[in-house]
Amino acid sequence: MSAAITADRRVTLHRRVRLIVAFTITYNILEGIIAVAAGAAASSAALIGFGLDSFIEVLSAVAVAWQFTRKNPERWEKPTVRAIGIAFFALAVYVTVDAIIALAGVEPVEHSPLGIGIAVASLVVMPALAWFQFRTGRELGSKSVQADAKQLLLCIYLSGTVLIGLLLNSLFGWTWADSIAALIIAALAMREGIEAWRGDIESPFELLQNDDGDQEFEAEEVS
Repeated sequence: MSAAITADRRVTLHRRVRLIVAFTITYNILEGIIAVAAGAAASSAALIGFGLDSFIEVLSAVAVAWQFTRKNPERWEKPTVRAIGIAFFALAVYVTVDAIIALAGVEPVEHSPLGIGIAVASLVVMPALAWFQFRTGRELGSKSVQADAKQLLLCIYLSGTVLIGLLLNSLFGWTWADSIAALIIAALAMREGIEAWRGDIESPFELLQNDDGDQEFEAEEVS
């Protein structure tokens, strides 16, 4: 990866960002509707949190899409990244409260085959999309695009956590597993929110990158 990109390449990357966020918005609206509906039917705090995260991912993608409709997208980096951070914080607070209520035994958690299905689908779709978006943001030197990719990465963590919680409940009747999964989701969301607010966007794919690539990216940021 070169330290600088041409004007034509930048235009291409901007177009790619818009396509990525358009797909992200469409997919996550559908995912969010299904997950929240399934979570409400099953009284699953983890599944509802997963669905709400989908809607926050939509807001995050909309923020990035808006940024890249501006004449000078780089100018809007900081407010866009901070907006993504606020979305993470909101998710963490809601899911924590919902999980504590569930742990208190207010409502039993039911089985949710639909929730299991949407979690599995997310585990298939999101890794490739997050990798593609982070690579694009890295080449552009855009922290907001990379932060949005970390939203997708969080969705992968959430999908696995929710799936484990739902399976433990379905197979063994461990209703508490759902609330524990939800609290893990909240902790991950809070951590990502703090990083986004600080503008400290580390690569979620560090194992796929070498030291030379990291040094080149740092040189690009400085230039």
